[in-house]
Amino acid sequence: MHHEYHHWHSPALDGTHMRVHVWGHAGARLLAFPTSMGDHREWPDRRMTQVLGEHLAKGWLQLWSVDTVNDSSWYAKWKSPHDRAVRQLAYDAWLRDELLPLMDHRNPNRFTITAGASFGAYHALAFGLRNPERVHRIVAMSGPTDMSGWFGGAHSWATHAVNPAAFMRHEHDPARLAAFRRQDIILAVGRDDPFAVDNRAFSGMLWGKGIGNALREWDGHAHDWPWWERMIRLYVGGHD
Repeated sequence: MHHEYHHWHSPALDGTHMRVHVWGHAGARLLAFPTSMGDHREWPDRRMTQVLGEHLAKGWLQLWSVDTVNDSSWYAKWKSPHDRAVRQLAYDAWLRDELLPLMDHRNPNRFTITAGASFGAYHALAFGLRNPERVHRIVAMSGPTDMSGWFGGAHSWATHAVNPAAFMRHEHDPARLAAFRRQDIILAVGRDDPFAVDNRAFSGMLWGKGIGNALREWDGHAHDWPWWERMIRLYVGGHD
């Protein structure tokens, strides 16, 4: 299977060394985010290249497995909520202004899917919804949609901008709403997962704005890799 490894010191992230594994030679680009403190090796280490092996081998899909900066944003509890959110926005800029151009250069197929599980689902959802003109499908598995609890009640323009439940609730621009309605948004979560309540509320809020989405509730907790393997196989091609 075709494999590439890219790494560079990111201008958007003040020189942070960012790394990307690429699997597959062609097809729709799947931008895969790791869980919590995972990195660019997590999806291949967790067998996701085997789970999606047919898609990758046949050129239906190209997997881009990326780093995050969670350790200096969401988990940097010594920083103020505002500063943590600003760091997350810098990560968004790395994805948009540095990684996406590389993806465009390496693969002419412009159909882009974001996907992730647990905290990776947050990244998939947040980046996909902040950039609806560039992301065509979102597969958010077992993840949070409302990040307000991470900020301990603090509010700023930055905390608003990184919280999907906040920025989508206040989105009224007709052009952006039209772009969201063209996306395929999939929220997959276990019925007993603590994030299920978040996902139901978020799905309902989107529908209230005329933004279609597929909320798929799985039996039990369903918050682990065996379930995520099944979810990504089922939903990477679109909601069932």
